[in-house]
Amino acid sequence: MNDRIRDVYIVDAVRTPVGKYGGALASVRPDDLAAHVVRALVDRAPALDPARIDDVVLGNANGAGEENRDVARMAVLLAGLPVTVPGATVNRLCASGLEAVVQAYRAIALGDASVMIAGGVESMSRAPWVLPKPERAFPAGHQQAYSTTLGWRMTNPKMPPRWTVSLGEGAELIAEKHGIGREQQDAFAFASHEKAARAWKDGAYDGEVVPVPGAELARDECIRDTTSPEALARLKPAFRTEGGTVTAGNSSPLNDGAAALLLCDEEGLKATGREPLARVRASAVTAIEPDLYGLGPVEAVRRALAKAGRAFPDLTHFELNEAFAAQALGCLAEWPDLDPGLVNQRGGAIAIGHPLGCSGARLAGSVAHQLAAAGSGTGVAALCIGVGQGQALVLER
Repeated sequence: MNDRIRDVYIVDAVRTPVGKYGGALASVRPDDLAAHVVRALVDRAPALDPARIDDVVLGNANGAGEENRDVARMAVLLAGLPVTVPGATVNRLCASGLEAVVQAYRAIALGDASVMIAGGVESMSRAPWVLPKPERAFPAGHQQAYSTTLGWRMTNPKMPPRWTVSLGEGAELIAEKHGIGREQQDAFAFASHEKAARAWKDGAYDGEVVPVPGAELARDECIRDTTSPEALARLKPAFRTEGGTVTAGNSSPLNDGAAALLLCDEEGLKATGREPLARVRASAVTAIEPDLYGLGPVEAVRRALAKAGRAFPDLTHFELNEAFAAQALGCLAEWPDLDPGLVNQRGGAIAIGHPLGCSGARLAGSVAHQLAAAGSGTGVAALCIGVGQGQALVLER
């Protein structure tokens, strides 16, 4: 019988370079991407017997294509782990990878597991078109196919129309709510590219990114070193033709990628022979009006910090997913005590990319690596989630 809550450590974290839609990773199946990061994580802990891994949990937002048969279990088998290692796949849309990390954290904290792998994967390039079953047999007319790459499809007509607006329109609503103009959004996007390009040049990702065999991709594919505020300003609004401020340049792109983290309790940590990157302190998930999904992290971060006994002035690192510049800036506007200079110090999703199921794990791993590099501190990973949710994780070292 469990008589205490165990400390949970992040021992290591890896990710692939993030590929652009139809780019260098488009030929790689999502289950192979997932297997690659799982295998890489195990190889980086040679003292750990893979049979000691109690479970593998991966996030995936699509699940309609090649990853449909529980991609976590497929990754275990494809990675060559013992067949006795189980796997489960979870879906919390954009935060699926973080949800996987949180589920592993809870299992270990409660004593249900000692060693776990958690992460996420998405191939938006390979997301299939799907055809719903017809209402009656042998229809004579044409049938509509839906892309599963991103956003609403086969929407329930009972849902209020204001809840089912596009993600880009939701970003426009936040821009209106907080008075965030086009110039401010473009400046934020430009800074994301600058920080990401500098981080790669400085080797900040060298210990974190594991290239995919057979894919010619040495770094995140969507980083634009040559962009400028002037170039971003020339782009047309993507969602509102009249008065729109959200463009392809100040939005995250469509992407492919995978990430994985190794989590352990004290006993599991000894088995790895490794010094942990960070310790998990707290997590929280909250919900909001679906059309204002982009502000979902606001309350989630507040609650996670409260659970950890910390406040915004205590933070040293903060990874906030940049679904859209307007969305990220809207969250920052509601956190007046947060130093914006701490946010996405190595670039964000506008530059790096947002492979849906992978992103939450990427952010958690990035915070853990940054804390380890700094030697001490408190960090947060947070994401907005389509259909109106937010999730946050607090790490310390």
